[in-house]
Amino acid sequence: MLFNSLDFFLFLLIVFSLYWFVVYKKINLQNLLILAASYVFYGWWDWRFLSLIALSTLMDYLVGFRIYQSKNVSIKKRWLWVSILFNISLLGFFKYFNFFIDSWVDLFNSFGYQMRNTWTLKVILPVGISFYTFQTLSYSIDIYKAKLKPTKDFIAFAAFVSFFPQLVAGPIERATNLLPQFLNKRTFTYRGFSYGLKLIIWGFFLKLVVADRAAIYVNAVYNNVENHDGLSFIAATVLFAFQIYGDFAGYSLIAIGTSKLFGFDLMTNFRRPYFAASVSEFWTRWHISLSTWFRDYVYIPLGGNRTKKLRWLFNMFITFLISGLWHGANWTFVVWGALNGIYLILEVQLFRKKRKGLINILLTFLLINFAWIFFRANSIEQALYIIKMIFTSPGRLYIGSGDDIAASLYATLSIAILLLVEIKKEYFNAIFSISQNKFEFIRFVGYAVLIYLILYLGVFGESQFIYFQF
Repeated sequence: MLFNSLDFFLFLLIVFSLYWFVVYKKINLQNLLILAASYVFYGWWDWRFLSLIALSTLMDYLVGFRIYQSKNVSIKKRWLWVSILFNISLLGFFKYFNFFIDSWVDLFNSFGYQMRNTWTLKVILPVGISFYTFQTLSYSIDIYKAKLKPTKDFIAFAAFVSFFPQLVAGPIERATNLLPQFLNKRTFTYRGFSYGLKLIIWGFFLKLVVADRAAIYVNAVYNNVENHDGLSFIAATVLFAFQIYGDFAGYSLIAIGTSKLFGFDLMTNFRRPYFAASVSEFWTRWHISLSTWFRDYVYIPLGGNRTKKLRWLFNMFITFLISGLWHGANWTFVVWGALNGIYLILEVQLFRKKRKGLINILLTFLLINFAWIFFRANSIEQALYIIKMIFTSPGRLYIGSGDDIAASLYATLSIAILLLVEIKKEYFNAIFSISQNKFEFIRFVGYAVLIYLILYLGVFGESQFIYFQF
């Protein structure tokens, strides 16, 4: 079930009505409703994979008690490893089994050995598995670190794991933040309801107008690389930067806004990343829930920066390498992660002071866009061909004709609106804010115009969100 579908609108209306008008007096019934709704929401794609969520939920629920009740540190660690190995094995099998088999075959073939009758499986990637496995892992790890006590309320825990607004593409919530909200009473407030709707509307603008309009040009170029030149690849890559931002930040805002309708607060996942003046700052603004997850559960356990410099640089690089692999079973994502790791190493080596200013913002945007080439390309060979064409054969800029031209103009207009809004938020705070304006008429007109733009410029067709594939 997609956020940008009529099915979800009807589903949300039914669940919201039952939640606040039927079972609102008992928190246990509210949690049970959320759990049931979340399983319906997820099962809409493929009901068979509900068993994976249920199994992961039960495993970490039981392991959490084992970790907490164990007095011996070595036994605690042993149970923690049970949780880690179970979740990583689950993720690894469904996401990386064929990837490693194919890579092994390619390696042998490169040395002249032809491997035949290799065993592969037609493994379907369960939607959201990369997100909910990390979310349940945070529960086990935080209990081990004594940051959290295990809950006896299985329904609340199961609802936390499968919470439908952020189940399939995040934000990746920590148990320390989201789980207690399932254990405490939620109350309906007009302010929270209104704020949630505003986030949802802006999220739909980012997805349907910014991302999906940009996608038309991006797909036309990246899916037919042999017919395009360097200037077209530059334009398509810049548009992809805004496509993936609008797509994923839009999903996050819809998820956060939907959660707000039910009285839950999720963490901020994006904070105007393209205004970052360095790559390190970019990663404090982009996909914050994942960046902080890798920081707390991979980078710091490896030693972080509290070690020798060479080891510190290694810790940064390996963290981003793993992050790249997390994004997908393709060498393009590994290279993308490695590039970001190299960027950070170079920053540490070359710049000691915090970087600021427009030049640094543009330089960071350029570096991030270069890495996006590998993220968007279908293969390493295609990415290298695109880079070659950018530097050796600028050629003509692909414009298209008819609907393609209109799509490009609409995409440019929507990106301009996005940038104006984000410049205001980045540098002027609440000044000129529509949502915080003291005049109700101005707020009403502002959001009415935004809804009109969504209906007029939006691309409707239930296109999937990019991060569903991860």
